[in-house]
Amino acid sequence: MEKKILKSFIACVLLALWSCSTPKDITYMQGFNDLASQEVTMPSRITVQPDDKISIIVTSKDPALAEVFNLAIAQYRIGTTQGYTSESKVGSFTVDPSGNIDYPLLGSLHLSGMTRHEVADMVKHRIITANLLKDPIVTVEFLNASVSVLGDVNKPGEYPIDRDDMTILQAIAKAGDLQITGMRNNVLVVREEDGRDVAYRIDLTNTASIMESPVYYLRQNDVVYVEPNNTRKRQATANGNTALNPSFWLSFISVVTTVCVLIFK
Repeated sequence: MEKKILKSFIACVLLALWSCSTPKDITYMQGFNDLASQEVTMPSRITVQPDDKISIIVTSKDPALAEVFNLAIAQYRIGTTQGYTSESKVGSFTVDPSGNIDYPLLGSLHLSGMTRHEVADMVKHRIITANLLKDPIVTVEFLNASVSVLGDVNKPGEYPIDRDDMTILQAIAKAGDLQITGMRNNVLVVREEDGRDVAYRIDLTNTASIMESPVYYLRQNDVVYVEPNNTRKRQATANGNTALNPSFWLSFISVVTTVCVLIFK
């Protein structure tokens, strides 16, 4: 009987020590040491998709000739009696479900699947070919491209894609990084592909898992979800983490020690 109690006491001590050990699923890109290299998935720039809003600005040595290509919308100042002002800003084109826009003088342009640089080159070529301008400079920008970062991060929300090749690590940085209770080894990315939502999993603690993933470079409308670990999930219940609390084990060990002293005395 005494041996069984002693074994139980030792097991409790070992369990308490194990619970205090340093977790290994916190550090990003483990094993990626100095001067190490890692293959990265093919660089992927965001492309025009239906419902995207884009701006296309044409400039030239002759601003008057270029202005006809630029949509202008009146700027409305809320709270003023003037209403619409004489100030204006370049408007946006909304890509229709078929991937097209209706562009001044050039008519319908199919943009779906093109990068912004490809759109700029096409518009420039069409303008020159039609002898509308000799020296157009075309600038294209995405206006509503964004990703959503949800779950156990410090600042969940929707974030604009401010570069053509934003990575998942950059998106997580915008969201203030994962909280300490976020599961870094099982991050979910949901992406719409061919009318279906496709789920991808990434292990942020594994360098290859990150950089070789097809979602290493994010696209507009991607959703990144960080699942909380079991400790965080148990916080939803009144006493969910009691058994993992160090004070609980200290109290338990104290009781067991007292019992052992009384038995072996």
